[in-house]
Amino acid sequence: MRGVVIVYGAEFQTGGDMRYAAMVLVLACLGVPVFSQEKAQDGPTNDKAQKTYKEGLEFLHQRRTELALGEFRKADKQDGGHCVACQQKIIKYGIELRDWKPAEAAAAEMAGQAQGAKNVALAHYQFGALLTHEAMDKHNDELFTRAHEEMIKALAAGIKFPSAIYADGLVLAQLKQDEAAKARFEEFVKLQSENDPDRQRALRYISQPELARAKMAPPFAITTADGQRVSLDDLAGKVVLLDFWATWCGPCREALPHIREIAKKFREQPLVVLSISLDTDEQKWKEFVAKNEMTWLQYRDNGFDAPIAKGFGVHSIPHTFTIDADGVLQDEHIGDAAIEAKLKKLVNRARELQATAKPGQ
Repeated sequence: MRGVVIVYGAEFQTGGDMRYAAMVLVLACLGVPVFSQEKAQDGPTNDKAQKTYKEGLEFLHQRRTELALGEFRKADKQDGGHCVACQQKIIKYGIELRDWKPAEAAAAEMAGQAQGAKNVALAHYQFGALLTHEAMDKHNDELFTRAHEEMIKALAAGIKFPSAIYADGLVLAQLKQDEAAKARFEEFVKLQSENDPDRQRALRYISQPELARAKMAPPFAITTADGQRVSLDDLAGKVVLLDFWATWCGPCREALPHIREIAKKFREQPLVVLSISLDTDEQKWKEFVAKNEMTWLQYRDNGFDAPIAKGFGVHSIPHTFTIDADGVLQDEHIGDAAIEAKLKKLVNRARELQATAKPGQ
């Protein structure tokens, strides 16, 4: 069952430590069952805490995240440590600010107070996800071990929880427990539909567990403008250039001839160019694509908050991502950039991999 994304931290930019950012992207793409938490909906019950909580929300509206985090911590304390909504926000913005101590305290508090199998599972999963983020940030195996322990507790609640199984596989891979990781991914594959992009990614991890430790591009599946169903893992063995753009974006229009030239130059080679528009006006997008003879793969993601743009952490356009034949993120650029040399090297490697996979051909 697909549902809300509850692994916090998806708003991180993909710059900086690419290995950490890539794990954030992978975890952020996981869907989980929608577990009801009435306390989380209602916020704190204490009058003072309610006022403080609202002040925190106002700081968020002003994009003053550090002040908001302080208010949510204060509201939880005023509510006697029982404000689930406060705790969830402390976890989310603690990760965003990499303020790990209060985030861990809130996660432990939430896990300790959760009641009912679903809420217990969700609380431990959130705690495990937090520890995974922290472990990636600090390169700390002890934190990965703790994350694994929290995922075990989430699964011990006795509910169907594919996302916890998948996330535990990723954690075990980081601990280089490849056989245990493969077992988790095999368990996950049995629970998911054949066309599910996370299932396709899990299959790759089963055959190549070392990829679960790489800075993999997050999996997705789309239907392009010409009706083709394309998933990122279907393109294994090919270099992929993702081009995020929009018709209303002046720099994107200026970069268009460059993208067109790349699509033309590499047409007969193991490289796929996929342009992902963030236009909200479908008809305007279709007309622009036709008028400008954009004959390579085209898809409309409907804004910055749409799934693929959000999954890749796209906040500015034009924004390109270069993904190698193994699905590993190699480069990203905001604005037009000279990327042909890098693409040529990756294409040559893709050819070598194809020759190795098909000896004698």
